[in-house]
Amino acid sequence: MRSESLSKIVLPEEKIPKFWYNVQADMPTLPKPYLNPVTKEPIGPADLMPIFPMGCIEQEVSTERFIEIPAEVRDIYKSYRPSPVIRAHRLEKALGTNCRIYYKYEGVSPVGSHKLNSAIPQTFYNKIAGIKRLATETGAGQWGTALALATSMYGLECTVYMVKVSYNQKPYRRSVMQVYGAEVIASPSNRTAAGRTELERNPDSTGSLGMAISEAVEDAVGRDDTNYSLGSVLNHVCMHQSVIGLEARTQLEMADEYPDIVIGCCGGGTNFAGLAFPFVPDKLAGKNIRLLAVEPSGCPTLTRGTFGYDFSDVAGLTPIAEMYSLGRNFAPPSIHAGGLRYHGDSPLVSRLYHDGILEAVAVDQRPVFEAAIMFARNEGILPAPESSHAIRAAIDEALKCKESGESKCILFGLSGHGHFDLSAYDEYLSDNMQDITISDQLLENSFAEMPRV
Repeated sequence: MRSESLSKIVLPEEKIPKFWYNVQADMPTLPKPYLNPVTKEPIGPADLMPIFPMGCIEQEVSTERFIEIPAEVRDIYKSYRPSPVIRAHRLEKALGTNCRIYYKYEGVSPVGSHKLNSAIPQTFYNKIAGIKRLATETGAGQWGTALALATSMYGLECTVYMVKVSYNQKPYRRSVMQVYGAEVIASPSNRTAAGRTELERNPDSTGSLGMAISEAVEDAVGRDDTNYSLGSVLNHVCMHQSVIGLEARTQLEMADEYPDIVIGCCGGGTNFAGLAFPFVPDKLAGKNIRLLAVEPSGCPTLTRGTFGYDFSDVAGLTPIAEMYSLGRNFAPPSIHAGGLRYHGDSPLVSRLYHDGILEAVAVDQRPVFEAAIMFARNEGILPAPESSHAIRAAIDEALKCKESGESKCILFGLSGHGHFDLSAYDEYLSDNMQDITISDQLLENSFAEMPRV
């Protein structure tokens, strides 16, 4: 029998996953292969070796369902995993809904977000490959912070190209990266050819994840001791994050629950994938479960993007991937959910969405912060702007059930806290926050620059 009083569900340490789940094993249609950015021909594992360690490359192309988590990685996972699943009793009461609302809280990690789940294994595989330094990009700063800590743990150097708008909006995340020993550079910068080209074109550029990726890849390619590390989008990153959903399934079983709806915020896609992918086999088997990705209306990749091949970065240095995209030259507005300002989406998320297995919705930032404050005042946790997109959708779904008289189990991902996002909350509370409208013409212009493949 379901325990109505159960609020926090924590697994014993020995129950944390021993294997990552690889959704490629169960997908009806796999994404098309990555293409060489110059020749437009399919690439193989060897083509990725200049910037990735073989451990990550093997996972990127694997169709094996479960891949063992190395003991060294799992030992570090144990310092902050399992993360709790918490029932939002007070939020339910405030909404007057019959729904049971649960959230998987990843803010308990040392860096305050889910990003460490992939930073640790990526750094581990680079370490055993003999790499001395990692270059990466970061939007809001969560990934840069996670990789800075992971490289510190393993004794590697770390350089982070941080999207300039977030570099200025979120100085304390920058400070945390520097505390962990990372070098942090505002992107676009004069450090790379890609950055200099962008600054010549637009001296006032606030940057984008696509541009920061270009700078980090160029940095990595230019040094033999350096590899590139990506915190989202790629298949192996989705797989590393699957520990979130695998734990959540077991925790809900402990409460005699199964979700009717699984909700996660979606930028590059791996946050959402980590929670939702372990439920995909059930969906494919006919289970009545909805898997809902929530993105900002200021960067509506799934809901208004186009499905096809595109570059993952602005400079065209990275492999071309089949995905939903707004076009690599789409410059997202300066919304506060910096971690969701990416022009493309994970090829795995994109294909599953294209095939109708996943759903997506875009929401404005004012309603997102309204939901964030309602959640904070009832549940006590100050959520990150990115996670607050999932909160908004969870509230909306609960209110729909209230109108229809239904009672459903809703699970959403609270992927990080908002302690370094108080300037965004200040802007909302002072009534200075604006919603962003993206015109159809702007998108059409951006789509026109996508590669013809």
